[in-house]
Amino acid sequence: MTETEPPMTDPDQWNEFMQAMNQQFARSLEQNVEAQTQFVESWFEALESTTDPEQVGDAFEGTANAYATWMEASQQAYERSMDAISGEDVEPEEFRDIWLNAANEAFKEVADTTAFAATTGQTVEEALEYQQQIDELADETLHSLGFATKRDVQEVGERLVEVERRQHSVEQKLDTIIEHLEE
Repeated sequence: MTETEPPMTDPDQWNEFMQAMNQQFARSLEQNVEAQTQFVESWFEALESTTDPEQVGDAFEGTANAYATWMEASQQAYERSMDAISGEDVEPEEFRDIWLNAANEAFKEVADTTAFAATTGQTVEEALEYQQQIDELADETLHSLGFATKRDVQEVGERLVEVERRQHSVEQKLDTIIEHLEE
């Protein structure tokens, strides 16, 4: 509704508007609760392996700050809903922005913790170990099928560079011998 439009005087029109706003608010609230639940569940799953009391405390502080951020966003969304109900022109994008900003801020609260850094490091380390195992298995499979692996090609390349280096050295020595013989 813009300032140039007259206020809704038709009760049916008002009821439809309020019903749509209530449905939108309920969907937003439901999505917010689901996002918070998924966040907390995944965060606690990641922390199960953490035994350092300092990291656990830091993690809980980060989680509490993230939760506070979500609650502030809920309050902002509620206030903007009430503004819309009272006739203020509220763009739907405002609600999206409230939740996107809250998600970014909540992630930042958690990502700035030592527990997050430790958990991320552990996850990356496990992924690298897994990748190494996969690479070794692929190499074994390729060798058993008679194919060259990346390691084989690299080894051939290194040997070729060494042969070229030696050849260049021999050529220089031959050039020196030829120069002496010509003198």
